[in-house]
Amino acid sequence: MEPNTLQGKIKKNPLIKEIERRRTFGIISHPDAGKTTLTEKLLLFGGAIQTAGAVKSNKIKQGATSDFMEIERQRGISVATSVMGFEYGGVKINLLDTPGHQDFAEDTYRTLTAVDSVILVIDVAKGVETQTEKLMQVCRMRNTPVIIFVNKLDREGQGPFDILDEIEEKLDIKVRPLTWPISMGREFQGVYHLINKNINFFKPNKQRLEDDITHISSLNDPLLDELIPRYADYLREEAELIDGVYDPFDVKDYLSGQVAPVFFGSALNNFGVKELLETFIQIAPYPAPRKTDLRDIEPHEEKFSGFVFKIHANLDPRHRDRIAFVRVCSGKFERNKNYLHVKQGKTFKFSNPTSFMANDKSVIDEAFPGDIVGLYDTGNFRIGDTLTEGEKYIFKGIPTFSPEIFKELINTDPMKAKQLEKGIRQLTDEGVAQLFTQQPGNRRIIGTVGELQFEVIQFRLLQEYGASCRFDFLNFYKAVWVTSSNNAQLRDFINQKHRNIAIDKYNNNVFLAESEWMLKRSMENFPDLEFHFSWEVV
Repeated sequence: MEPNTLQGKIKKNPLIKEIERRRTFGIISHPDAGKTTLTEKLLLFGGAIQTAGAVKSNKIKQGATSDFMEIERQRGISVATSVMGFEYGGVKINLLDTPGHQDFAEDTYRTLTAVDSVILVIDVAKGVETQTEKLMQVCRMRNTPVIIFVNKLDREGQGPFDILDEIEEKLDIKVRPLTWPISMGREFQGVYHLINKNINFFKPNKQRLEDDITHISSLNDPLLDELIPRYADYLREEAELIDGVYDPFDVKDYLSGQVAPVFFGSALNNFGVKELLETFIQIAPYPAPRKTDLRDIEPHEEKFSGFVFKIHANLDPRHRDRIAFVRVCSGKFERNKNYLHVKQGKTFKFSNPTSFMANDKSVIDEAFPGDIVGLYDTGNFRIGDTLTEGEKYIFKGIPTFSPEIFKELINTDPMKAKQLEKGIRQLTDEGVAQLFTQQPGNRRIIGTVGELQFEVIQFRLLQEYGASCRFDFLNFYKAVWVTSSNNAQLRDFINQKHRNIAIDKYNNNVFLAESEWMLKRSMENFPDLEFHFSWEVV
């Protein structure tokens, strides 16, 4: 496999060396496919941690490194994107572990705007699930390069050819296996590396790293019959079939998002992860150009630029901090240097920019394209904000989606009204829910894409802000943003539908439709209005 390279594409400058050694990717999956476990094992191979916690369905004996919120530890799920950086083989890897639970899909969608590639984890028994399809649709929209890791081979599951067929059919992408399982479940022997021509034998081991790799000259090597006498002929037949069914692997097809290389393994047992990681650092893309409202920004440009893709309040509950996560897009970010907040037109200087290892933070002096920088924030940032060295443009493509569940926020402790106001503003700034305000009465409505978000919000308001509340269900079908160049018709619509009109946090008009019929009827009756089911943060 030819490694991804920038050599010869652009004239060398001091940034190129740093750009070439960076890979920024997200891990996505359906819940319980093993995404967080794989994240930990990648960190284990990278030397970032010494032992990994064993993550089981709803119980974590030793807290997962990337699940730092108290509610995550209690529920055994990821509900916030975690950012982790580590070095492996001379490469700086920026890893974003996304929420697997479908109720927090919007956070995952936004995170995908900050990465250059994706590793998709699939449970060999469950195969491609609904959430997996939705996540893949977002990747396909941007032609994001995807590597697939078929997990839990130490359990019974679908045959490898069957699951590859299902992936191609449901995810609308061609696949090319780079490793191949030798049986599975109780009979799981290991994997054969189709490119390197070696066998990695399986030994269950949840905590440490061990390699048991045997090199063979070819599948006709007599040693193969000695090592796996019951499976040697099966492996030869399947390898021959693979070459007949699938095209030879071409890195260009992967980088264009047309073909997904596939690896098989067991993340819980540290098996198949090293092959995945070593191939990833060879073929995964470098930091890519980013679109703005004026032009594409190239990573090797001299001047710094970046955008906020996530905000997290109280990352450390002891300090009540609020951190904006910024993806560096071009140039070099430097500590204590003045940068323009384009939306506000103000200049800011950051004395304590941080890098991350889950909940561990360290102050950095500089960062390069592909890196994720944490900036302490007192309320100046929102998702989608752009930072530059003076040029005025806005990075595009950071979406907000129409919520589907609506509840009114009721304060159950009037003495803590200020804490509740501050808490709900900061938590909705993080993007896990949307806040709408209705008049008269300053009625607060929270919109989400899933029920679990209300539980998380209620828990965090109490734990982090000392504010108690309840949520009363509201019977709305959909929230859509309404715009028009016909101001008279827009005013008429707002007057007629005033009981269903609210404003979002940025003073945009939002129509809270009570039914699909009501929404369709409104669209027909007001043809000059535009009804938006998603809203790009600008």
